[in-house]
Amino acid sequence: MKNRFLLLIALVFFAQLEAQAQQKTNLQLTDLFDLEYISDPQISPDGSKVIYVRNFKDIMTDRDYGNLWMVNIDGTQNRPLTQGNQRDSDPVWSPDGSKVAYRSNGQDEKTKLFVLYLDTKISVALTNSANTPGSPTWSPDGQSLAFTQFVPKAKKSILSIPAKPEGAEWNAAPIFIDEMNYRGDGSGYLRSGKSQIFTIGISGGTARQRTFEDKNYGAPIWSEDGKSLFFSANLNEDLIAQPNNSEIHQLNLTTGSIKALTDRFGPDANPMLSPDGQLIAYTGNDDTFQGYQVTNLYVMNVDGTGVKNLTADLDRDAGNPQWEANSKGIYFQYDEKGDTKIGHVAFTGKIRTVVEGLGGLDLGRPYNAGAYSVSNNNRFAYTLGGGDHPADLAVWVDGNMKRITAVNDDVFSYREIGKVEEIWWKSSFDGIDVQGWIVTPPNFDPSKKYPMILEIHGGPFAMYGNSFSYEVQAYAAAGYVVLYTNPRGSTGYGQDFGNSIHHDYPNHDYEDLISGVDAVIAKGYIDTANLFVTGGSGGGVLTAWIVGKT
Repeated sequence: MKNRFLLLIALVFFAQLEAQAQQKTNLQLTDLFDLEYISDPQISPDGSKVIYVRNFKDIMTDRDYGNLWMVNIDGTQNRPLTQGNQRDSDPVWSPDGSKVAYRSNGQDEKTKLFVLYLDTKISVALTNSANTPGSPTWSPDGQSLAFTQFVPKAKKSILSIPAKPEGAEWNAAPIFIDEMNYRGDGSGYLRSGKSQIFTIGISGGTARQRTFEDKNYGAPIWSEDGKSLFFSANLNEDLIAQPNNSEIHQLNLTTGSIKALTDRFGPDANPMLSPDGQLIAYTGNDDTFQGYQVTNLYVMNVDGTGVKNLTADLDRDAGNPQWEANSKGIYFQYDEKGDTKIGHVAFTGKIRTVVEGLGGLDLGRPYNAGAYSVSNNNRFAYTLGGGDHPADLAVWVDGNMKRITAVNDDVFSYREIGKVEEIWWKSSFDGIDVQGWIVTPPNFDPSKKYPMILEIHGGPFAMYGNSFSYEVQAYAAAGYVVLYTNPRGSTGYGQDFGNSIHHDYPNHDYEDLISGVDAVIAKGYIDTANLFVTGGSGGGVLTAWIVGKT
């Protein structure tokens, strides 16, 4: 009897220990270094495998890294192709599916173009330039790559700076600036030079420069016969007066001649050749000098004739066009009311939604960025987002969606995160419907009172969504209720909604935001003596605007 009693005490003791071990704790700031996410999901031409980038961080160097992984379409054989603290990105399958081109700094600190032979798993560096190559595209025969690369250009200066004596320590020399666009957000002063088009054979050798005009050239794609390249660029002489007036061009690789295929005033970009080689899909709009304009999806013959707007009836931005295998329709990506989707449009203009729930590519804030690719048999690989996890890999096969990875389940097994809840309200200014999301602290108790933070997105033409945000989750872990929202001026709700702040910003988006704050307060769990506001870029402008109000 005594032994049974002791056994019972031991069982209770170990049960308590197990319960304590399973008790989740709130997210910590350093947990950011343990989070991973998937990007660049590239499905093989035959739709049997997916290569993707698995991104991670290093707490010792505070740097971001990523390795290539490959998995079967059914989720089996999920294995790394590269490894180490390096940045591998932009994988692209060869037309026959036997090789993969990608960018990496794994050999040394320089980013180079590599080709990975899948039969031997051997990678070969093709470039060794001091300048970083852009994402490559394969020639139809799989023997060459085309890409863009920055080419520096010596800049003349009107300043005459004397040479300092040997060994002297002087302050930095003055900088002479005579260009309108001379500095980049996050990158500082821009180097003198332009992005040019190059080609290189996979057998090695020196990359050949194909363009030379002092203009920036967009990423090239190959013609069906491999004798020319299509690309987008603004080659106008007066770039300052026409900064968005780009066209789709064709570069003859034999003669070097360049021919413009489009000629309307406005941006034309993202050319994509049809599988039969007869048509080009691209995105753009007629520039009417508005703050925000919806981007449409167009199709034309390879000689530039027969232009047709396929998404004129879709009041949303169409991007990332990819062809259906039979060349009779085009898949595209678009944002709608906080969600990112894959759509399909036929040449008749009929549009349908194929996949929803793309996202998860921005760990910092809940911008709903996503990516996808399509195979020759119309299967999809895409980044799956959600308010409770960063981007994971998912596939869509014959109408069925399957989540392949859950790369952060280890972290979320012991960390509790805030719950994300969608909310709609009407603006006090004119009654328009406004969408937002409430994030409540872990172990939330609606009978208690919580301080509140209003978090505002930048842009201002941008869109938040039901997407995991480490910044917002950190606020929630600290005990705050967070509201983030898409006030007027946000994308994903049509051109009129997005352009309603044209020459009127900031103004009535203030009422949109504060009406959302009132809607959350009405739920009864907000401490109205502790209300806070924050935001970056355009959100910073509105933050300053709001704190100047009562």
